[in-house]
Amino acid sequence: MTRLILRRLLVSVLVLWVVSLLVFVATLLLPGDPARAILGQQATPERVAALQHQLHLDLPVWQRYLDWLGGLVTGDLGTSTSTQGPVTALIGDRISASLVLLVVAAVLATPLGLGLGTWSAIRRDRATDQVISGVSLVIAALPEFVIGVALVVLLSTTVVKIFPSVTITPPGEAVWRQPAQLVLPVLTLVLVVTPYITRMMRATMNEVLESGYVEMARLKGVRERTVLVRHALPHAIGPVAQVVALQLAWLAGGVVVVEFLFRYPGIGQALIDAVAKRDVEVVQAITLLIAAVYIVVNLLADVVGILANPKLRTEAGR
Repeated sequence: MTRLILRRLLVSVLVLWVVSLLVFVATLLLPGDPARAILGQQATPERVAALQHQLHLDLPVWQRYLDWLGGLVTGDLGTSTSTQGPVTALIGDRISASLVLLVVAAVLATPLGLGLGTWSAIRRDRATDQVISGVSLVIAALPEFVIGVALVVLLSTTVVKIFPSVTITPPGEAVWRQPAQLVLPVLTLVLVVTPYITRMMRATMNEVLESGYVEMARLKGVRERTVLVRHALPHAIGPVAQVVALQLAWLAGGVVVVEFLFRYPGIGQALIDAVAKRDVEVVQAITLLIAAVYIVVNLLADVVGILANPKLRTEAGR
């Protein structure tokens, strides 16, 4: 088990390095010149050249990449070209705000999806199963911005006015001090993620419930609740953990659209502002951070899948 985790960690580090290379190259392909974008109408050739030298934009590409990579290893994310301050200070509060959004959405969506999928499998081909399957399919077909706009119309503007449609937190105040403004962004993320977990859990649980060891447990007279908890769920959680990981990892990237829609002061809004201002250092830092979250979540999903599945746990221990 330890060897498996170490091997996955090494692979994750390699993937993260490849992602850092792709992110750096992608930011070089962004249209426009950061120095000209900062100077605006005052962008004379002399001032542009001076600012490019100040921002080290006149160095060779390979040297800029090595300097940036060395800063990442030491915890230095660089200097924002728009604010001339450290990137860590710029996105520090944004990370905590987005983390609140992601954690709350994950804590709500994961058990909800697993529970609905299990209940749908138990009530297979009945009215409950058909309703859950139909509703989850419809919601899964909708993009996140459509779900967000629909929630704004239903709960903030036209039908009933219960929650604020945009984030109204004053500068310097934590977003969680006004919980009402978190409802719509969190609910949007939950509605986007839950249908996929529900449908995968239903399919996996149906397969497990038809397996030989579950049938044998039932023939031995084991109570149905014990069959579900001890025999069915452990074998169903393993494959579903991968889907849960993919959906939770999607939250790190999908939060960009949701934060922009609700004007939420998180990393998604910071990424959009950085792209608009051609702030390359911030774009690189946030993109790499999202990739790191994706890799870590998938690594944790692999470990959970092995621990939950007795067969995989036995193979890992060999």
